[in-house]
Amino acid sequence: MKYTTQQVIFDLDDTLVHCNKYFDLILGQYFELMTDWFNEFGPSTSELRSKQIEIDVDTVNTSGLASDNFPKSLIATYRYFCAKYNRPTDRFQEQQLHKLGLSVYDQEIEAYPGMVETLDTLKQEGHHLFLYTGGDDTIQQRKIEQMKLDAYFDDRIYIRKHKNVEALENILATQSFDRKRTWMIGNSLRTDVLPAVTAGINSIYLKQQYEWSYNLIELEQEMQQAVMTISSIHEVPPVIRSAAKFKN
Repeated sequence: MKYTTQQVIFDLDDTLVHCNKYFDLILGQYFELMTDWFNEFGPSTSELRSKQIEIDVDTVNTSGLASDNFPKSLIATYRYFCAKYNRPTDRFQEQQLHKLGLSVYDQEIEAYPGMVETLDTLKQEGHHLFLYTGGDDTIQQRKIEQMKLDAYFDDRIYIRKHKNVEALENILATQSFDRKRTWMIGNSLRTDVLPAVTAGINSIYLKQQYEWSYNLIELEQEMQQAVMTISSIHEVPPVIRSAAKFKN
């Protein structure tokens, strides 16, 4: 069996390597601090979490996927509750929150099970692999270097502050992409799936058990039908293989 070469674009965070679980870890510490600091006023963890999510999503919509968005959201949530309860802000506490928020980027990078096998398989079958991720160059490059992903993607790596239709279209214009043979694989409905379907390329949605609220949007019925949904990266090669195979 032979295969027609496919052009496969992978997202990085929570597609190839873990990301959200580290934010959840830091948020757990954050809510403990906030509960302690605002103990006399009694806000629930649910209330704290809801406001932090609201501020976080608004910040990303405005500023893109910048690394300082997360610590900013922690401090902004803190200031919101200080104002709500007429409690003065404390500079030391804000510095503590800023440091806590940035510490999420110091976590050891961990690959999802099956990352290496999946990339090896697709590379061995002759497909062209691309990496497209959002965030700060320095932070994302560190992940790429630690995981030695250039062995699969070489210089076909794109890091963007915003992941949207315009950013994807710009990438598609830089290479000789055949949209019928091009795939976008990622865990975000907002930044991976929606832009891919809009751009007219194939899309595989890697649905994760726990997802960042920003990534979750409602797709129109027609778009839903155009997307292949999987629950493990192990499922990627068979999907690509099925679409790419042809007989002599």
